[in-house]
Amino acid sequence: MSPLTNVSELWHPTPDYVQRSRLLRFMQRHRIADYPALYDRSIGEMEWFWKAALEEMGIEWASPYTRVLDLSKGIQWAQWFVGGRLNLVHNCVDKYRTGPRAAHLAIRWEGEDGTQRSLTYRQLHTEVCRAAAILGRLGVRRGDRVAVFLPMLPEVAIITLACSKLGATYTPIFSGFGAEAVAARVQDCEATLLVTADGFTRRGGLVKMKQVADEAAARCPTIKHLLVVRRTGCSVSWQAGRDVWWHDVMPGEGEGPATEVRTEVMAADEPFMIIYTSGTTGRPKGTVHLHSGFPIKAAQDLAFHFDLQSDDTLFWFTDMGWMMGPWEIMGALTLGATCLLYEGVPDWPHPGRLWEVVARHRVTILGLSPTAVRALMRHGDAPVHQHDLSSLRVLGSTGEPWTPDAYLWYFQHVGQGRCPIINYSGGTEVSGGIVGGTVLQPCKPCAFTGPCLGMAAEIFDADGKPVRGKVGELVVTKPWPGMTHGFWRDPQRYLETYWSRWPQVWVHGDWAATDGDGFWYILGRSDDTIKVAGKRLGPAEVEAILTGHPAVSEAAAIGVPHPVKGEALVCFVVLRHGWTPSEALSSELAGRVGEQLGKPLRPAAVHVVPELPKTRNAKILRRVIRAAFVGQDPGDLSSLENPQAVVAIKQLR
Repeated sequence: MSPLTNVSELWHPTPDYVQRSRLLRFMQRHRIADYPALYDRSIGEMEWFWKAALEEMGIEWASPYTRVLDLSKGIQWAQWFVGGRLNLVHNCVDKYRTGPRAAHLAIRWEGEDGTQRSLTYRQLHTEVCRAAAILGRLGVRRGDRVAVFLPMLPEVAIITLACSKLGATYTPIFSGFGAEAVAARVQDCEATLLVTADGFTRRGGLVKMKQVADEAAARCPTIKHLLVVRRTGCSVSWQAGRDVWWHDVMPGEGEGPATEVRTEVMAADEPFMIIYTSGTTGRPKGTVHLHSGFPIKAAQDLAFHFDLQSDDTLFWFTDMGWMMGPWEIMGALTLGATCLLYEGVPDWPHPGRLWEVVARHRVTILGLSPTAVRALMRHGDAPVHQHDLSSLRVLGSTGEPWTPDAYLWYFQHVGQGRCPIINYSGGTEVSGGIVGGTVLQPCKPCAFTGPCLGMAAEIFDADGKPVRGKVGELVVTKPWPGMTHGFWRDPQRYLETYWSRWPQVWVHGDWAATDGDGFWYILGRSDDTIKVAGKRLGPAEVEAILTGHPAVSEAAAIGVPHPVKGEALVCFVVLRHGWTPSEALSSELAGRVGEQLGKPLRPAAVHVVPELPKTRNAKILRRVIRAAFVGQDPGDLSSLENPQAVVAIKQLR
């Protein structure tokens, strides 16, 4: 078994966590004895569970559904809440505009320059109505697509909600993308409006966003208007008749009467969002999400797994172009809580910036990727301890497998040894988690307590049979609200991607395993698998060993062609400050892996590199490392944050 699993439980629920838990109240209300019994019922009686979950979350319908689930078109095209009509904006905003939640903060925001803004639910309702009126004047109608290419400003929430209010479908795009990546997404969804900003700052430097949007729009004949938010005041080129300033058409706060715009009533299975996820080859995949899917799955996971309640402030360090951006906004607002949006990077203008933001806004639930934690660890413990993080109650993580050193640092220094880490893994196509944890169960380093509620997750061996204690494919055997309703205008690719290996089974593309205590582990993408002399190896196993050495900050393991073994293991490491590359150090690291995994799995080489190729949401791109190292086509690189890292790896060939 992986070295990740050879550990004991680190955190146990205290009476405070248990008694406060909304999950406990839910179980008591339905007379369910314990969490395992609830999980079993959530997948054994799916219709009961999702109906009860909707009631727990207070989801309101314009017209009630007549049937929870219809599988007449097959599990691949499951229809949920048949006959129901609603709009996610009603459940995120409209229903809170009056009454006790009206004056409660819906959104807090802080920019990289320290600027702050906040909106109550009443104010958010007003701003969304005004934005919807503007979009309507620009010709946006029900069913139209709108591309939203913005940094994490309050406007990104206001405008996406305004799209949904009108019944339009929005496509969120990473704020750091270049023109080619933006254009590819706009072209695919055939957006008529592109919303962008003049620019934003990143580590104090200016990013000219409007310039990128102009280049992209020039390749997209469907674009009729660019709606531009002024963020930096930098000079921009302007195309009269096409380009519109947000501040010219949007009244300032307190200016003019509030405009009441009717929220379109949508069928449960109508789309509100197309969000793109990069593939290993070919163009990005446009995952289609419905009004009765993504928002419900996001809110349910936040309510039951992260214990988000209406007095909480949720801060997930993300961008709107990563699914965790829409997930954070819609999930928090559906539950009547507060979400914090942050525009900047976590360690600028000083190493403690992220912790300063958490302390200032009294964040109670914080979400970071393991890569972000490893980057912050480089600055040491002092920046964390200089800030009051006592408001934190729950820590979250997603994006990639943990290494033990990073997990323990997050637990001990950020959570001060008292907060559970809710490890969470799923994907853009899932609308949230397949596996996760809860505040009612113990935490073990790097582990998940098991599948999320309502997710019939299994681990299959090569023959499609469930296994425990061995590495296998992570699969889901029953449908759930929130699973993508196919890829935009490419249903066959959707079927081939998830449903083609075993009949009626969603194959997610991750390696997973369990330990003797029943905890689950994600060991990396199955297309990242390394097979040395017949032994299948997940990259996370190797990387955990390498980052356990005091010299190593980050690591990536890949398999490369070998004439005898089939594949040989090759590793890439980024060193901590104060360490220098040497043949002796590389040999020591290779020996460390061989000692712990066995001599046949000793790496053929350990290369020291300045950085590893990553996406803008901090995932290490092992497929890109492998392709660069062996001279193959790396596929879609539109989500790459640091192209210079690929150049450095190519030079090692």
